[in-house]
Formats: sequence, C-alpha cells, structure tokens
Amino acid sequence: KRAKWHGIPVLLQELYESSHLNSDFTRTHTVLKELSSLLSMEAMSFVTEDRKTAQESTFPNTYTFDLFGGVDLLVELLMRPTLTTLQKPKMNDDLVKDCLSVLYNCCICTEGVTKILASRDDFVLFLFTLMTNKKTFLQTATLIEDILGVKKEMIQLEWIPNLSGLVQSFDQQQLANFCRILSVTISEPDVGNDDKHTLLAKNAQQKRNTSPSRAEVNQVTLLNIPGFIERLCKLATRKVSEATGTSNFLQELEEWYTWLDNTLVLDALMQIATDEAEHSSTVTVFHHFGDTLATIPLRHRLPQSMKIVHEIMYKVEVLYVLCVLLMGRQRNQVHKMLAEFRLIPGLNNLFDKLIWRKYTTSNHVVHGQNENCDCSPEISFKIQFLRLLQSFSDHHENKYLLLNAQELNELSAISLKANIPEVEALVNTDRSLVCDGKKGLLTRLLTIMKREPPDSSFRFWQARAVESFLRGATSYADQMFLLKRGLLEHILFCIIDSGCKSRDVLQSYFDLLGELMKFNIDAFKRFNKYVNTEEKFQVFLTQINSSLVDSNMLVRCIVLSLDRFEMVEVLSECCLLSYMARVENRLSFLFRLVNIINVQTLTQENVSCLNTSLVILMLARRRGKLPFYLNALREKEYAEKYPGCLLNNFHNLLRFWQHHYLNKDKDSTCLENSSCIPFSFWKETVSVLLGEDRTSPCAIIGYIDEPYMELDRDLLED
Repeated sequence: KRAKWHGIPVLLQELYESSHLNSDFTRTHTVLKELSSLLSMEAMSFVTEDRKTAQESTFPNTYTFDLFGGVDLLVELLMRPTLTTLQKPKMNDDLVKDCLSVLYNCCICTEGVTKILASRDDFVLFLFTLMTNKKTFLQTATLIEDILGVKKEMIQLEWIPNLSGLVQSFDQQQLANFCRILSVTISEPDVGNDDKHTLLAKNAQQKRNTSPSRAEVNQVTLLNIPGFIERLCKLATRKVSEATGTSNFLQELEEWYTWLDNTLVLDALMQIATDEAEHSSTVTVFHHFGDTLATIPLRHRLPQSMKIVHEIMYKVEVLYVLCVLLMGRQRNQVHKMLAEFRLIPGLNNLFDKLIWRKYTTSNHVVHGQNENCDCSPEISFKIQFLRLLQSFSDHHENKYLLLNAQELNELSAISLKANIPEVEALVNTDRSLVCDGKKGLLTRLLTIMKREPPDSSFRFWQARAVESFLRGATSYADQMFLLKRGLLEHILFCIIDSGCKSRDVLQSYFDLLGELMKFNIDAFKRFNKYVNTEEKFQVFLTQINSSLVDSNMLVRCIVLSLDRFEMVEVLSECCLLSYMARVENRLSFLFRLVNIINVQTLTQENVSCLNTSLVILMLARRRGKLPFYLNALREKEYAEKYPGCLLNNFHNLLRFWQHHYLNKDKDSTCLENSSCIPFSFWKETVSVLLGEDRTSPCAIIGYIDEPYMELDRDLLED
C-alpha cells in the first residue's frame, strides 16, 4: 500500500499461475482485464494530457507492471504457440487482443518498453504473423508501427514468414493500414533533410555503403510480391463510393482509432459530428495516437464527409509507398507497372471529386520526404499526390501519360508548325494508357496552381511537379504547350506582383521559369511583354539577387539561351537578354556564385551554384574569353583587398567537382541534358582550369600570386 502498487504484483503472480500449459485461460483473461483497467486509465491520461507534461508525469501502475515482469510474461504468452505444441486450449482472439492492448499501453507510458520489444527480432517477426487474423489485425498493426518507429536496425521484410501469402490475405482496407508499416521499412532513414546534408558527408557515406541498403532490399522484396503494385494502384484510384464496409459506424469505430493520427483529424470529425443531427447517440472514441479523447455524438451511419476523410487517409499511405518505390533503384520496373495499371488516368478521374474537391489553405512549412507531417489529412493527401506526380514525370518518357489524347495531338501540331521532329517519347506513348476526360492531369494542375494564394506551400509542390514535366532534354513543344496556357505570366505575376515572401515557393518558381524559357525565343518575347516597365524589371532583378542559391538555375538558363540565340536583333526583343549580354553583369553573377559556397558547405541544394559558375566559364572558353574572366576574378580580389580568396576557393570547389561527378553517371547526364553541353566539355574545362602550369592563361593557379597560394592542397584527400 505504501508503495501504491495497487495489488499489481499479486495480480501478475495470479496471471502467471493461471496461464499454465493445461489452462483454459478463463481465469487468465479475467485477471488480465483487471490489470488492463488499471493501466488503461494511465494510457488515457497520457494521450489526453499535453505531451510535455505527460513526459514529466509518472505512470506508477505501468511502471510496476513492467518492473514485476508483466511485459515479458505477455510476450511469452503470445509467443507460446510458436515454442510448444503442448498447449491444449488455444488462446482466444479476445485474449490475444487484450494482451496486445496492454503491451501497447505499456509502450506509450513507460520509457524503454518499446525499445526492449524492438530489440527482440523474434517477437517483431511473430507480430507480423498475427496480422493474418482479421480480429487482431488492428491491435497488431498499431503495436508493430510503434515498435518499428524506435527500432535501431531496420527490419528485413524477407524475414517475415510467408510475407507474400500474408499480403495476399489482406483485404484492401488492411492493405492500406499495412502501407503505414511498410513506409518505415522502405524509406532511407533521415532522408528528410537530404538537401541539408553536405555532399562531403554523403560521399563519405557512399564509400562506406557499397551494397544496397536494407530499405532498397525491402523495396525489391515488395515488388516481387505478386499483384502488390496492382492492388496499390486500385486502392489509390478507387472512388469513395466503391469503398466497402463503411456502413455501420460502430463497427468502424474500432478501425478508426488506429487512424486518428492527430488532433486535426479529430477536429474534422468533431466538425462533421456537429453538422450532423445533434440528438444522435453519443459514442466515445478512444483515440490511440493523438492528443485528445473525444466524445462524438454521431448517427449510426457514417456521413459521406467522414467516408471521404477515411478514404483520403488510406490514399495518403498508399501514395507515399508508391512514391518511395518510384524514386528507388527499381524505378523503371515500377514505372512500367504504374502505367500498365493506369494509375495516372485513375488519379485524373478523382481529381475534382476527391483530390482537389475543395480549397484547403495551407500555411504549413514545406516538409522533406520523411519528416513527420502534422498536417490535416487533406493537406497531406494533396502534397503526397503532387510529390507522386513529380517523381513520376521527372526525367522519364512516361510523363506524357499526364496528358489526354487531344493534348498529345496538340503537342504534335506544335512540332509540325515549328517544323521540328516530334520527341521520340511522345511518338512512343501508348495512347490506351493516357488520361481520358476533357483535361489531362497536367492541365488540371495548371488550373489549380493559378488559384493558389501567394504564400501557400502547395505552390512549391505544384511548381515542382510541373517543372519535372519539363526537365530532361529541352522540348520546344512541351514549353509551348504550357506557354499557351498562360504559365509564364502566372509565374511572373507570382515573382513580381504577388508579394510572395516564401523562399521555397520563389525557388521553385525560378526553377520552373528557367525550364520554361530555356532556348525558347517565344518565351523571352512573352517575358518582355509582361515585364514592360523599368520598375517591374528592377523588382524582378531584386528577387533574383536576393538569393542566388534559389535563382541560379534561372541565371544559368538565361546565359545558355543567350549563347544559343547569338543574334543581335534578339537582344532588342528582351530586356532580360540584353541585361545578361553585358559582360559586367555576367561577371557580377560569377563573383557572387563563387563566393557563396565552399567545399565544406556544399549540399544537394547549393551545388547548382558551382555548376552555374562553370557554365558561364565554359561558354567563355568556347569563345576564347576564359583568361579575361579569370583575370576579372583576380582583379575583384585585389579590389576587395583579399587576394587569393575567390580563386583558391574556386580551385578547391573544382577539385571537389571532379571527385564528385567523375564517380557517378546519373548526375553527369543531368548536367548534359539541362545545358546541352556534352559532359566531355565539362570535364575538359575543369581539367584546364585546374592545370598545374602557372604559365597557362587558362589555369586558375596562374592568377594566384605565390604568397597567397593556399597550403592545404590535401584538404579533399583528408
């Protein structure tokens, strides 16, 4: 009594004794129920209290239960069938369910229980086998998800006994739930901040990991399950009316608590509930993960709006898994399957009724791929959908499936009129797999993009999705298709007139503008038409100059286009071209691009600054002007009273460039495609610049005076 144990040790003793090999478990279940009520009060207070105070408050009952071996006893009880065939009466489903619920309560209330369970591979794999039983499926899934979240070593899916049979036994609803668990097993840990990791660190990591990671192995395991991708495509594209089993609300409640992932969902439910008849019966929803205990008055039938939220939450999980697979090593295989199972036309048909059925404002921060998102289901769903479109069309010829037959004909007509050959990927597109309906998915995307408020983070994802359609080898017809639909004017309005302050949104719009205008004289003429006053042009330049890390891809596009056009009369047609034609402006960009990065701070996000500065110098080299530019860099250093600063830094950056790009094939094709400069010319130019002959007019070393030469030449080797 003094220790406030509430008789838990005695109850545990009884639980142990009553669960002997010949037991029929009736007494065991009664005792467990008694224990369960002592523990569940604490679990409830945990989820209803604010998390911070919850961490500080103690949960004496759960602690006592674990201290006297309760957790180990339940694990032993659950796993007994795998260890002995002697147990005569089997445990019934309700007892299994209660064991799982008590374990889950212990996990959320007592520090360390989850980690201990996670360290037992045999138990984790055993839990997967419990999923074959429909009655215990949700409790099992809930517990597995919690355990995998803290597991140090990622689990290998191929270890799960008869995984293929397990997945095939799931109905669609269970499969969607299972996708939540899968997402942990196929994502590389901490990819969320991918752009923030320095390239030095990433290269070192890659050297260490030559074999495929566990996540990659798991992706292959999933792709080998017969019918898996086809079922995911069906889940992703089914209409709300096709979702079965959502008629009886009370049955559904059990399914629900696993899904109420955050207070926002509950808020949505509360809203729906109040919209429903006030006098309906009151149902208590105990919601596991979130931070609320809600009592929701609801009719016995699920209202339509609730079915929609339900369906959206399923689809978020499924799209996430498809997206990860699309970005993995098996990309081409996944692409083929997604095309064949008509994922894109299916999503196109859901667009107005479900995906963008209503306008949701989103002021949340832009998330990385794996960061925990605290958004409402509606927002997560839209972002996941846009992310999927982005990975689907990025550098892949299947991107034309985002159009309908009429729009494909329009692309052909544009090529014909301009007297240029059609792009091969367009000719090869299988017309039976493209979007149907009045508009294709890409065109629908443009429509909603124009309606978005200036700082909405959806704009970032929308622009990324449209940009990925344009990426790869520049296609005049693709650009004209989008220009005809007013995309250029929309982007310029956003950058110049809308007062948009979000760096993420601006960066994605600059990148998109670069892809849209590259080598396209019509686009530059349209630019001039919109930016028709000096004042507007100055605002535009200010936006570009405010962060070159964000806008350098656009700078690169202008420099490349200017080099391609070469005619003097073009300059008079566009203020942007004539501005970039002035050598002092190009030099000013070059100085700043070299100055804002160094080898230690290079990331996936800012390495483009290095490549843009290289483009400026490669074009200068083609025209025999390289010594002029290098000399300008040297003069700039002396003017700033800091000799050697820019050139030493640039020298180190180029050595890193060799180290980084000469080991990989993917990056180099990207550089080649986006610049239309053969990679061999990139390599040569870097070699010439790094030449060791001080008398060479094209070697950086010749422009740094001896006393200012950096001594740490072995920096990279370290």
